[in-house]
Parts: sequence; C-alpha cells; structure tokens
Amino acid sequence: MALVLAETAAGAAALLFLQPLWNEVRTGFFSLTGGIVAALALGAAGAGASGYDPAHASQGRLAVALSLAVAASTALWLILLLVRVKLPARLLGFATIPLSAAMLFAFARLADEPLWVSFFQLVAGALFTGAVLDGLLLGHWYLTDRKLTRGPINRMAALLIGAVVVEAAAVIAGGFGSAEPGGAASATLNPLLTLAGSATWIALGMVLCTGLVAVFIRLALRGTRPTAVQGATGFFYLAVITAFTGELAAKVRFLP
Repeated sequence: MALVLAETAAGAAALLFLQPLWNEVRTGFFSLTGGIVAALALGAAGAGASGYDPAHASQGRLAVALSLAVAASTALWLILLLVRVKLPARLLGFATIPLSAAMLFAFARLADEPLWVSFFQLVAGALFTGAVLDGLLLGHWYLTDRKLTRGPINRMAALLIGAVVVEAAAVIAGGFGSAEPGGAASATLNPLLTLAGSATWIALGMVLCTGLVAVFIRLALRGTRPTAVQGATGFFYLAVITAFTGELAAKVRFLP
C-alpha cells in the first residue's frame, strides 16, 4: 500500500506541473489536486512506517522521510497559493517532482529484485495512476469551469493511453514469479502459479482493461456536446478501479 500511495502522489504531482495546465485552468484545480497529493504522500509515509522490516529499517526510514518531505512541500506550496503568492508556489511545486522521484527511488531500494527494474516499475506506476487520478479530477473540474476548452482533457486521455503501454511493459519486465524464492510472494496460490505469478497476470489484465477504458474515453470525447466530457469522466471512474486494482496486484512482487 505504501508503494501504490507513493507512486500515485508522485505521478499526480508530476503530471500537474509538467503540463501547461497553469495557463489553462484556474488555480483552484491546483489546490484540489495538491491537497489530494499531500494526503497520498502522508498515507505512504504512514503505511511505510507501519511495515518496517529489521533487515531494511534504515532504507525504509529514508523512504518514509522523503514521503513526509513530499507531503510537507506540497502543503507549503498550497499555502503560498492560498495567499496568492503564485510564482513561488509554482516553483516549489516543480521542486516536488525531483523530490518525488527520490522518494520512489528510496522505495525501489527496498525490493529484492534489480534496482533498475523496481524503479522502472514504480515510475511506470506513477505515470499510470497519476494519469488516472488527474484525469478524473480534471473531468470534474469542467463542471466548475464551463469555459475550459477540450485541450486539457484530450491531452490527459492521450497520456493515459501512453501510460497504459508503459505500465504493461513494466509489469512484464517484473516477471511472473517471486523475486525471492521461499518468500511470502512465492507461496503457492494454485497448482500452476505462485502467488506472485497469479498477481502479475491479474495486474496485466487490469492494465489492459484500463487501456480499453482509455479508448472509450477518447471515443466519448469525440462528441461535441458538453455531456461528452461528463461521459469521459464516468469512464475515468472505471479507470480508477481497474488501475488501482492492477497496481496493488503488481506490487505483490515487492513482498519479501
């Protein structure tokens, strides 16, 4: 759970500031998304702190500390935005992106598989869940900003399709067995597959389902009526379910 919360916070923050949204939506959208990012980072810190392992305690404390740093820096730029100090808020928001990357790297070090594989899985998961979360919030924002063009939601739908491809590659790169023979993830779930192997197939299936939902989002947005955005937002709800289920399953391989 700490891994999924951390990567969602990192992905949502990165996609929030790396897109040209600052010049497209009102600052209220940044306040909404930033509040959720801070809560997710705090949740990652809490979940990580509750799962300390004696063999990896020092590395785990670093990951938790970086999660708290992401939450604190996000809260700070939210306060700056609230008092209308926009430029420092935006700069600090950009600074949370490398800080979030460092947080994911610290969590990746806790896995028993090659570092580059685990880090790639977390970065791909961040892009995947971040696109789903930001897309859902953006779809709802159209209800408050009637003059907002279709550009942001169309771009988010395209990002989600790209994220599905990257996430599928990350799931496959992780393999279909436990990283540590004899560990909890290698326990037998059925006569043919280990627990980690079954979880990987479930994760891949959920990723492909999210890809199908992303295609439906693109098709819904072809409509010219305002209800097209509402329909796309409804599909984003389905994407939340499939994406987060897939991520939870994919991270079973990280179990010791």
